[in-house]
Amino acid sequence: MNRLVQGSDGREWVIRGQMEWRKPATADDFEHDVAASYAPGIVMATVATVLAVVLIVWMPDDVVVPSWVPLAVLLIALFFPLRWVLRRPWTVVAETEGDVTGERPSERWVGTIRGIFNVRGEVNRIAKSIQRHDLPDFEGPLHPVE
Repeated sequence: MNRLVQGSDGREWVIRGQMEWRKPATADDFEHDVAASYAPGIVMATVATVLAVVLIVWMPDDVVVPSWVPLAVLLIALFFPLRWVLRRPWTVVAETEGDVTGERPSERWVGTIRGIFNVRGEVNRIAKSIQRHDLPDFEGPLHPVE
C-alpha cells in the first residue's frame, strides 16, 4: 500500500504500509510474549481432526445430514484463521525527502496499526493531516524516527 501526498509547504510525503507476518517486538508486549512453541496448537488441531474423522467414520448409514451442517462446520473452522489474517499488524511509514530549497529537512514517521480495515482509515487520516498541517498528527499512531 503506497500513497503520495503533498503537504501545504510543498514537500511530497510517501505513506506506505506493509503487513507484518510476525508481531513486532515492543517493550509493552515483552511480558506477554512467552509462547515457547506452536506445539500445543498443533496438538489441539490434530486432536480435533482425529475426532472429526472418527465421528464421520462411525456415523450410521441411515443418518441424513442437512446440507447446511458441513457449511456451518467449515465456517466455524475458518473463523480463527480468518480473524488472524484480518487482524495482522501493519507497519505504516510516512516519509519525505524535504523540499527543494533545503529549508525543510527530510523526515520519517513510523507506527504500527492492527487490522487491514483500520490501516486504510488511519492512512486517510494521516494523509489529511499532512495536507492540512504539513506533518502527521502527533496524537496518531505514527511517531518521528531519527
